[in-house]
Amino acid sequence: MTLGTHRAPLDGYDTPPTPPAANDPQQHLRQGAPSLPQPLGPHDCDLLRRSVAVVEPQAEELAVYFYAILFVRYPEVRSLFPENMDVQRDRLLRALLRIVDLVDSPEHLAQFCARLGRDHRKFGAVTAHYGAVGECLLETLARFAGPAWTPEIALAWQRAYGIASETMILAADDDTRLRPAVWNAQIVGHRHLGNALAEVTVATDPAYPYRAGQYVSMETPWRPRVWRHYSPANAPRSDSTLTFHVRHVAGGHVSHALVYRARIGDMLRLGPPEGDMVLSAPSGRDLLLAAGGTGLAPIRALIEQIANDPHRLQGRHVNLFVGARTGNELYGLDEMLRLSQRHHWLTVRAAVSHEHIPGAEGSLPDVIAASGAGAHTEAYLSGPPGMVAAARQVLLRSGLPPAQIHHDPLGVPVLDAPLDPGHPEKEEDNRI
Repeated sequence: MTLGTHRAPLDGYDTPPTPPAANDPQQHLRQGAPSLPQPLGPHDCDLLRRSVAVVEPQAEELAVYFYAILFVRYPEVRSLFPENMDVQRDRLLRALLRIVDLVDSPEHLAQFCARLGRDHRKFGAVTAHYGAVGECLLETLARFAGPAWTPEIALAWQRAYGIASETMILAADDDTRLRPAVWNAQIVGHRHLGNALAEVTVATDPAYPYRAGQYVSMETPWRPRVWRHYSPANAPRSDSTLTFHVRHVAGGHVSHALVYRARIGDMLRLGPPEGDMVLSAPSGRDLLLAAGGTGLAPIRALIEQIANDPHRLQGRHVNLFVGARTGNELYGLDEMLRLSQRHHWLTVRAAVSHEHIPGAEGSLPDVIAASGAGAHTEAYLSGPPGMVAAARQVLLRSGLPPAQIHHDPLGVPVLDAPLDPGHPEKEEDNRI
């Protein structure tokens, strides 16, 4: 949960929604968040922050205790969470910290809680769960705050949780009328690409509404209630199929199953599309696309979108940088080079950081820095968090405004995504 609950059972949706009539299937994602009823005053905000400062050093014990009493008192919610709770416990405090951080910014708090509410539909969260969570949460905070917990602080937390949960519930109810909580997806194609990498193609019913550059949360039958994020490697297709590039990572049970165990005919589930790393309106600026490892997937989708509609370039050039540790890990480079031969607007350059390859040696951020990108560029970055963060700093130092640098959140998406797309704030699964 995220002050709510986790994932839904494997068998279907919430109440079947009525699809929006608008041409843009995600129009509702860009609408304003529900209005907050009565924003907290400065004194209440101060009380919340002081109490969190007291319990934060006990975060691990606090989370263990919270989930223990939640599951004992309300055993029906246990099935909504994964079997292994180790990663999950960390997210409770992270969500609380984000809420407390935003508590004196009603508009941003509403956006954040609305996002949580919509996201929690796929976990199976329903209105009744919010009361159970609130009860156990406040009791847990009181226990770990000790003498610092006063009736005044308790009242401030009741108000804050009431605002957060009401916003989440309203957003989830609104989302139910617009789209499913999940999409059933059948694997229709599976092939190994080498280097522990597989190309997995799925077909959904109903059609999956997303935009090139977005990412998707995915649940597999081999790890129920565990969701991981993957980006489609293609722009939307008329046959409603999506292709994902999945690399097995050490200790990654979901990625291992998708690469080595999945077969055609297996069923997966997809949560709603997320992310704002989509092509902006034509601005006259050239595009800089940088991909590290399987971060090439959403970048490839953006390039495919441009190739399908080259008029949107309006004379702009696309510079693609593909990076990896070794030459063997540069998957997809040959395809990108072939595309550049067919499309004069695309230039491709490789960067290999841990192997000597003439003409391609160096880390991706270093190669970007040497390219001379400036304020005339719109940049899209995808790959390991460290690479994205380093590339972002290189571009900022080169004079590129933050609003012209686009990338996915570097942490847990639903917790760390910027509330104002294109204006990142201070900087695998979304539940709490």
